Amino acid sequence: MIEVRNLTKHYGDKHAVNDISFTVEDGEILGFLGPNGAGKSTTMNMLTGYISSTSGQALINGVDILEDPIKAKSYIGYLPELPPLYMDMTVKGYLQYIYDLKKCKLPRRAHLNEVMTLTKIGDVQNRIIKHLSKGYKQRVGVAQALIGNPPVLILDEPTVGLDPQQILDIRSLIKKLGKNHTVILSSHILSEIQAVCDRIIIINHGIIAAHDTTENLSRSISADHRLIARIEGPREEIIKALRNIPGIKYCRADMQREPGIYEYELEAEPGNDIRRDLFAIVRDNNWPLLAMRSAEMTLEDMFLKITMGEGLVIENPNDKAEQKGEQA
Repeated sequence: MIEVRNLTKHYGDKHAVNDISFTVEDGEILGFLGPNGAGKSTTMNMLTGYISSTSGQALINGVDILEDPIKAKSYIGYLPELPPLYMDMTVKGYLQYIYDLKKCKLPRRAHLNEVMTLTKIGDVQNRIIKHLSKGYKQRVGVAQALIGNPPVLILDEPTVGLDPQQILDIRSLIKKLGKNHTVILSSHILSEIQAVCDRIIIINHGIIAAHDTTENLSRSISADHRLIARIEGPREEIIKALRNIPGIKYCRADMQREPGIYEYELEAEPGNDIRRDLFAIVRDNNWPLLAMRSAEMTLEDMFLKITMGEGLVIENPNDKAEQKGEQA
């Protein structure tokens, strides 16, 4: 478990990270996002003890990273953005070195074979690291983070440089590890975060700008429940009919997609499902409904809206409840 309490880092007058708090439970995978300069890397460096905080606490399995760094770090498997590899060593030799460095107590041969099997690097174990492809080097970096079977994994851009199949393999591995480990995953590939993570934190200007599941973030930012419908028929008549649907906030026609065919964007009041009414109208008027899709925001849309929006902060309602309980 990871607990972050009022963590702050100042560089002179600059607040790189400003009083952030969150927790990551056992068996949970947390996606950690933020634009360049937002404080993401600074936060991860404080969690791993690479740099010290100005104030606040980072607890790894209940151990303060500053008060007892050796014990706290023994719980962490860390993959930085640039894997810490010794290029003139063989893969197997390097992993044995990391095994000794971490003072691992697990059976050496069986454990290293298990790690190499998990990361699919057994076939290159006797090769010099500098002669490996970038993808294999990245896998060796993941492997070193797994040595010792640490309960907490902090992975910064773990799929950089991998081919599509390798990316799928690493994603599958992370999901598997998340069943028995606490995982923080940082990535600029937003679809990767969406596919793997249970919750998401977006940090911006040193503060947490959003913290929730992808689904809840989408509802919070885009609670309008928009639909896009492609309908063939007289444009003005269709707009007039659609605007009469109960619960409609607005309806507008987009550009003509084909002769006599327009896309209509409809926004309903929260809690209103207008799909059936929409279908009934086009059916009764013999207007062919050629396509209909939800216009909910993608994770990319949410990320841009949160990081570019002024003063937009979206919090996990469970965190608010916990804070009220603490105050009481």
